[in-house]
Amino acid sequence: MSRRLFRHVVRPASALCALLLASGLAQAQTAATAPRPVKVLVISMFGPEAEPWIDPFQLTESIPVPGLSPDYPALRCNRDDVCLLTTGMGHANAAASVLAVTLDPRLDLRKTWFLIAGIAGIDPAQGTLGSAAWARWLVDTGIAHEIDAREMPKDWKTGYFGVLTAGPGIKPKLEYRTEVARLNDALVTKALALSREVPLADSPQAQAYRAHYPRNSPAARAPAVIQCDTAGGDTWWHGHRLGQHVRDWVKLMTDGQGRYCTTQQEDNASYNALERAAAAGKVDLTRLAVLRTGSNFDRPYPGQTAQASLQASTTGATGGFVPATQNLARVGGALVRDIVAHWDQWQNGVPAAP
Repeated sequence: MSRRLFRHVVRPASALCALLLASGLAQAQTAATAPRPVKVLVISMFGPEAEPWIDPFQLTESIPVPGLSPDYPALRCNRDDVCLLTTGMGHANAAASVLAVTLDPRLDLRKTWFLIAGIAGIDPAQGTLGSAAWARWLVDTGIAHEIDAREMPKDWKTGYFGVLTAGPGIKPKLEYRTEVARLNDALVTKALALSREVPLADSPQAQAYRAHYPRNSPAARAPAVIQCDTAGGDTWWHGHRLGQHVRDWVKLMTDGQGRYCTTQQEDNASYNALERAAAAGKVDLTRLAVLRTGSNFDRPYPGQTAQASLQASTTGATGGFVPATQNLARVGGALVRDIVAHWDQWQNGVPAAP
């Protein structure tokens, strides 16, 4: 057999071996880089909200993610596939960070349950310092017209009103598509049932501060797990008149179904990022829960000025900050632990009530 003929005969065998080898390497690489499934992603906004989760849930693994806040550039995860994202505060940081995580190809979030867990101002007519509120409605208060109260028509109660409407009390067209969102009722109900009896943190300072509010009012009671709705906007408003505007705005934007109780900055932005990811097939938007705990009141007690109340809120004089951060992991943790412990039930949706 000539050398030329020998080469002609064996070349197909060599090519086949090379093809099989390449195929095996490709399969090995695919297996090595398969996206990591995440059972629960807790979303906090800044360090003090994140800290109470780390030790109790043994979040020892760090996963840097391109596009996250430079202050919080990595997820923290554990062996149970529970991860913690800290977005940075405010609408812009929340939207950018949440979207960055959902688009990371190393993570499989298609069956992930999302829990936004952060502190908030709270309406004293609905709850108190340390109370933990599961939201059904997320309402953005920042998308609006504003006329300074000193220049608004004399018969108006507020200078805030819907975009392209004639004045207060008229529901605007939802042309931004981020103004209002309703969460999964079954998930809200389940989260409330799992956490309702959780012992809540409190402080002597918070107890003394809430005593300034009328006896037997929600503000004066011990903290509790409740269900009421949240309003978001990057302006840290304060006082009775703005508070009444937000109460009315939540009712208007939810057609009377929402009941305002907590004020924060980020939740509509985080929701919108998840909504974009859901449209791309990356996440299931029905798997989002939102928990906000009262770190301060959104308006003063009788005889106190709005300015003094705001100062107490921002300096920590209310005593609610530490209990509120601790109660995020206590209350939200009840949901997270149940998901992990009963993953066979949770992986396909909210388990039916027994």
